[in-house]
Amino acid sequence: MTGSSRLPVSLRDAYQAKRTTPRGQLLALNVDILRNIVFILFVLRWTRKAFYTLKGRGLTGTVIDTYTSVRRILYGYFLRLPGVRSKVQSQVGEAISKLEQKLVPSGPGIDRYIKLPAEGWSAEEVRKELEKLSEMKHTRWEDGRVSGAVYHGGKELVKHHGGEDLVKLQTEAFASFTYSNPIHPDVFPGVRKMEAEVVAMVLAMFNAPEGAAGVTTSGGTESILMACLSARNKAYAERGVTEPEMILPETAHTAFRKAGEYFKIKIHLAPCPAPAYRVNLRAVQRLVNPNTVLLVGSAPNFPHGIIDDISGLSRIAARKGIPLHVDCCLGSFLVPFLQKAGFETEMFDFRLKGVTSISCDTHKYGFAPKGNSTVLYRSDALRAYQYFICPDWSGGVYASPSIAGSRPGALIAGCWASLVACGESGYIAACHKIVGAAKRIESELHAHPVLAADLKVMGKPLVSVVAFTSSTLDIYDVADAMSARGWHLNALQNPPAIHVAVTLPIVGAADQLITDLVESVESVREAERQRVAQGKGAKGSVKGDAAALYGVAGSLPNKSVVVDLAKGFLDTLYKA
Repeated sequence: MTGSSRLPVSLRDAYQAKRTTPRGQLLALNVDILRNIVFILFVLRWTRKAFYTLKGRGLTGTVIDTYTSVRRILYGYFLRLPGVRSKVQSQVGEAISKLEQKLVPSGPGIDRYIKLPAEGWSAEEVRKELEKLSEMKHTRWEDGRVSGAVYHGGKELVKHHGGEDLVKLQTEAFASFTYSNPIHPDVFPGVRKMEAEVVAMVLAMFNAPEGAAGVTTSGGTESILMACLSARNKAYAERGVTEPEMILPETAHTAFRKAGEYFKIKIHLAPCPAPAYRVNLRAVQRLVNPNTVLLVGSAPNFPHGIIDDISGLSRIAARKGIPLHVDCCLGSFLVPFLQKAGFETEMFDFRLKGVTSISCDTHKYGFAPKGNSTVLYRSDALRAYQYFICPDWSGGVYASPSIAGSRPGALIAGCWASLVACGESGYIAACHKIVGAAKRIESELHAHPVLAADLKVMGKPLVSVVAFTSSTLDIYDVADAMSARGWHLNALQNPPAIHVAVTLPIVGAADQLITDLVESVESVREAERQRVAQGKGAKGSVKGDAAALYGVAGSLPNKSVVVDLAKGFLDTLYKA
């Protein structure tokens, strides 16, 4: 067979042969055009991403972000090296073991129940064991030594007319609705009525317009999750956004980051620079792009107790046509009553036209039982975006307003009872006490000669949280010194600081807090002087819990070790 009579034997040869025919040439042209279109779309997509990254972060910010990311990745590889990995795992294991010894009690007198008893206990036996459990050694929140955590004042918080213990009233509400479940409103109409009234009362507190709506949730995190879900779904339904992004102050509650992870919403953090620690509005404006589905502000934020410039955020949101969520979970029943209690306040609620949703915890300064919160919307159309509805399930048409299906009606009853028992006058009185105590603590931090020399209040707190840092002392050593005196305060990072979230129990212990803080600062200052005198430098080798944890966390460019410690902590919570 001659060379001219041989058939093409490769796909490439076949393709080249087909190109010689008119039909083949047309096909090849179409393939080339399609390939070029795909390439152009690819280039446009990444050019667009690069443009909005540079617009939002600036050239310097983009370079810094890239450097930080590369450094974190390389350090992660370093931590995986065989010799390094085994040493790190050993130290993490040792830390978790110490944590377990602290959290999971053992020894004489500690009974463990890891199987169902063969025979049920008598009521008296159950009560006896419950009493033992309630008396286990713990930080004394009852004495006002815990920042946040427990917000009501127990027997000190009473109805103005009658003087009845609120906790007792809540317990009676629980007893009346123990078996109730709002998922069956026809079976439990009383719970449905109370839930609707709770939402209506909270909406009125925040000056909601006619047509506003809301739902109750299990807590602030769920309220925030629902607001983010609603914004994401709204953007998809109305603008076709498939790669949603939201812009948070860097001090916004971490529940927003959880929502980003759960619902695949990209997070942009806007700086909150000193000395005000409020969100930078220019940074927010630069970060807005066509994929932005939500702006966020705090009233106040958790770390420093600072109210963001909600009016400024509202103007941006209204101009750009983007929803604005105000996280008022911590401010809850304080911020709406600041003016009536005689304190300085700022505009933050639905009176600002850009505000489209607000989260408010009824179980914080609303003094309801734990497991209660609300998320509020400017319209019922916005609320509908958080609903889950399945019309074709074999079990019937299914619809739920939030994450949970079944929910405890007893908690709703306890919440409703708390709100109507306290009333507006009760909340104004509580606001006067709590914010007044916070102002007193802030004043001492500014004026007391010992405290003012080493501690600095962060920003201008208007509500119940006072945060302070130090440029002369290791603030985490101060936190550990306060722990040694029986206090449980919140250690912060980025920058290192401590905050006190004043509650009704703390109101009565504010003077003792100041006294112990003065002693703690003096003891830390003296310890550092001795270390310097001994030639050991200002930082000692032996650290308490807060100083050790946050000292490690702050020094690592890759936080995987801290993540492992946190996982160990969570695992420890479920060890019987």
